[in-house]
Formats: sequence, C-alpha cells, structure tokens
Amino acid sequence: MLLVIAVAIVIGWTRGGRLANLSEIRVRIWWLLAVGFGLQTVAIFLPTDSHGLAVGLILASYAPLLLFVWLNRAMAGMWIAGIGILMNFSVIAVNGGMPVLLEAIQVAGGTGIPDLSARHVVMTEATRLPFLADVIPLPANVISMGDVFLAIGIGVFVEDRMRRPIPLFARGIPSTPGSAASR
Repeated sequence: MLLVIAVAIVIGWTRGGRLANLSEIRVRIWWLLAVGFGLQTVAIFLPTDSHGLAVGLILASYAPLLLFVWLNRAMAGMWIAGIGILMNFSVIAVNGGMPVLLEAIQVAGGTGIPDLSARHVVMTEATRLPFLADVIPLPANVISMGDVFLAIGIGVFVEDRMRRPIPLFARGIPSTPGSAASR
C-alpha cells in the first residue's frame, strides 16, 4: 500500500497536483479506518492455531471499512476501493480464510509449503471463488484481485485529492455570504 500511495503522489505531482493538498483531505468518520485496520493488524499477529479468531477479526474489520467507503462514496476512487474490499470479504467468508495458491507463492520467491498465517488457507479444488483468492505473485508477496482494486481506488483517491484546487478560504473561518459586495 505504501508503494501505491507513493506512486499516486508522484503521478499527482507530475499532473500538477500539490503535496500540500493532502493536508486538506476531509473525510467523514475517518476513525472507522483505524478500527478496521486495527482489527486486521491484530489478526495478522495471531498464532496459526487461532485460525477461527483471526478469520473472525478479518471479517469483522470489513464492516467499518465498508461503512467508511459508503459514507465517503462521492470521493474519487472510493467505489473502486469498496469493490476491492467486497471481493476480499466474499472470498474469505465463503472459504473460512483467504485462499492462497501455492504455485503463486513459489513464483513470488517462496520455497516449498509456506507457513501460512492464521487468516490464510491453502487453495484447493474445493475453494470457492478461486479467481478472488491470493493468486497474483509479486516479488516476496502474493495478492488478490480485491487487493488490486483496493490499491487502484486508494491511488485514484490520493491523486485526485492532490489535484484539487486550493481552497480560497481556510476551513472553519466564519464569513457572511455576499459580505464583500454589500456596501
């Protein structure tokens, strides 16, 4: 994700955007992101014998993330990120964890049968929605189509926010509409 944000910043800057605009981002109920990603972070560090708890935390994390996307759906990229979140939620819910293609792990640089985290399962013939599983190899990582949509959505959001016009008035300063013309 950090690489996606960095690329989006570079693209936004080359298209005339300003880094200072990122400090002006205003989203509704931003703390839902912290709750969702906090639950996912806890799930990442659970031992492998806590599979049920890890999957439960991952599935629960999608509720605040989807609510955040819904409340901010008018912003560029949000609906794309929401599709990615729904893709990941769907494949995890129907398989009891995120299926991972072992061959993709080997292509990504892994060897043998990996030590999967508590939130993952090995992809088999019985896997439902296999096209949404972690099947896309990257150097030292394997991602899903949902991850791709999420990354594109975040990239579009950051690039769009950088290219927004500079606000003429600072946020929160009271003024009376038409006061400049009333003389």
